[in-house]
Amino acid sequence: MTGAMRPEMLNPLFAATDGLKGVGPGLARPLEKLGLTRVRDLAYHLPERFVQRRAIASLDVASVGEQVVVALTPREYRSAAGRGPFRIMAEDDLGDYVSLTYFGRNGGWAKKQLPLGERRWVAGRLDQFGQTLQMVHPDHVSEEGGAALSTLCEPVYALSEGLTQGRLQALVAQALEHLADLPEWIEPGLLAKMGWPTWREAIALAHKGEHALARDRLAYDELLANSLALMLVRTANRARIGTPLHGDGHLRALLNLPFALTGAQLRSIREIEDDMQQGAPMLRLLQGDVGSGKTAVALHAMLAAVEAGAQAAMLAPTEILARQHYETLTRMAKGTGVEIALLTGRDKGRARESILMGLLDGSIQICVGTHAIFQDAVAYRNLALVVIDEQHRFGVGQRLLLTQKGRRTPHCLAMTATPIPRTLTLAQYGEMDVSRLDEMPPGRQAIDTRVVALDRLADVVEGVGRHLAKGGQAYWVCPMVRELESEDIAAAEARFAALTARFGDDVVLVHGQLRPEAKDAAMERFASGIAKVLVATTVIEVGVDVPNATLMVIEQAERFGLAQLHQLRGRVGRGSEASTCLLLRGDALSETGRERLALMRETQDGFLLAEEDLRLRGGGELLGTRQSGETPFRVADFEQIARLLPLAHDDARLLIERDGGLDSPRGEAARLLLYLFERDWGVQLLRGG
Repeated sequence: MTGAMRPEMLNPLFAATDGLKGVGPGLARPLEKLGLTRVRDLAYHLPERFVQRRAIASLDVASVGEQVVVALTPREYRSAAGRGPFRIMAEDDLGDYVSLTYFGRNGGWAKKQLPLGERRWVAGRLDQFGQTLQMVHPDHVSEEGGAALSTLCEPVYALSEGLTQGRLQALVAQALEHLADLPEWIEPGLLAKMGWPTWREAIALAHKGEHALARDRLAYDELLANSLALMLVRTANRARIGTPLHGDGHLRALLNLPFALTGAQLRSIREIEDDMQQGAPMLRLLQGDVGSGKTAVALHAMLAAVEAGAQAAMLAPTEILARQHYETLTRMAKGTGVEIALLTGRDKGRARESILMGLLDGSIQICVGTHAIFQDAVAYRNLALVVIDEQHRFGVGQRLLLTQKGRRTPHCLAMTATPIPRTLTLAQYGEMDVSRLDEMPPGRQAIDTRVVALDRLADVVEGVGRHLAKGGQAYWVCPMVRELESEDIAAAEARFAALTARFGDDVVLVHGQLRPEAKDAAMERFASGIAKVLVATTVIEVGVDVPNATLMVIEQAERFGLAQLHQLRGRVGRGSEASTCLLLRGDALSETGRERLALMRETQDGFLLAEEDLRLRGGGELLGTRQSGETPFRVADFEQIARLLPLAHDDARLLIERDGGLDSPRGEAARLLLYLFERDWGVQLLRGG
């Protein structure tokens, strides 16, 4: 929402960072890359870690490798020939020497900082070069001891090109000066029990050092804002007027599915049917692993709506997936006489006009498509059910907008093929009721999962060749698009070049930096069977269904989270043929990485893997968090979500049900919290906006 009604006392926090001292166009760009466009963003840009230094009186009491602050007097400048380093020989108060070494500089800048014969306080890491103590590029040099001693515990922030630690630290300090004393929104008993500081104190402490209570307080604030907003959505939705849908079952009786429904599918269908019969519009999430039968459940719901004289629409994130859903639904519903149409942005002219007329007069009962099905030009006669394929991770605000097309608020069924731990489900979909497909249909084959050392790459490529010779297709997934100079990471483009040299035009490439039309064309070639190998980044994690593709190779698999590895593996095993997934691992395998890969070999239960993924990453390893199971939070990490979200959920419920909601004194403070974390769509709903 817009934040137009934001409380005035928060305005200084939402002021643009380009109004801060020293921020010009050159600095605004790198700040924008980090999402630091407002004072609030800087305040919540918490340090990734802290450098701990020790103040020492002389060099002889320090250890090699230690971070120190020491008083030194420069005695000699030494310039090396060519591009060698510039060295300043400096002595401590006892006469012991250390070399202050600068690479890539002409010495002028260093001489200005460290004039000969003048005592300076120097902070940095003490190392050894040959028999000489050395400090490479000291972090700080100051004339006064007080300034140097202020760096004993120094925050280290995430940076983008064009920003330095010193510049960002100065901007954060300016931002913290804008913090006001805000009223307390946490329930007093809980605040006292946890021993948390006030909001303003917590932010200041989190930037000064490793302060667990301050970090927990800030994470809890974010979780409370999210829980409260989702509960407000749920409350507002219950007050809306929907269309009770009582299907008589006559269309569903005509379904001739090639498989028997599982107990989990039948249970979910009953839950959805019960919701749709109520006067308040349904808000339900259908969670199911790859291949668990979500589409069949969704079809039952849509046919129930049609039986009741209404229309249903199904939204997919991409045109390829929309076409797959359309073909699957058309095949399943054959014999029911229900008119199903496909509408995408590609449809033009008479064909598009015909579909629009059919939706308007009601002759088209089910519409499948991309976001095009909710454009202003598209009108429905009686849209009463919206099914959202949640794989594209719509936010709550977007989910609400998609349910505004009916005369009354349509029922909403969101689907996700990503098994999500219960805790994260509460965080991302707390406004929804949840149905889980936790059984797999009988007859589905297990995927043979093997871990292979990366040094056997040549053998794997030969194995792919044999697989293609038998008429099969294969995926090859890489963790990044381009090589990084600083890291030994396989790149999709490099692997594509290598496999193309071996297999020629049978190989296509897909990654997130390709133009949409180029990506669609490559996917189409692979889906149609023209191309035999699809080299990709994780853009293929969801939404690709090619039954003939029965081999998956995941390069440097230890770099991925468990949940994502499972999603990638789920691209194979979709036909009647046996499938194989090869996890190529590097040499530097951490204990967590080893445990992840072992779990992938042992189980194909997506919900179990999702819970284990949260446990492993909650233990402090951040690798894979960007790639897998991305959370809607900026401050709270996985461990904090698991530990604090249940508390926040209960606190939000108490505020709404016992403490007078947003109109109570604590509620007024909580209103500030919602705006602070930009969950103000919860407030807007109360206003009917």
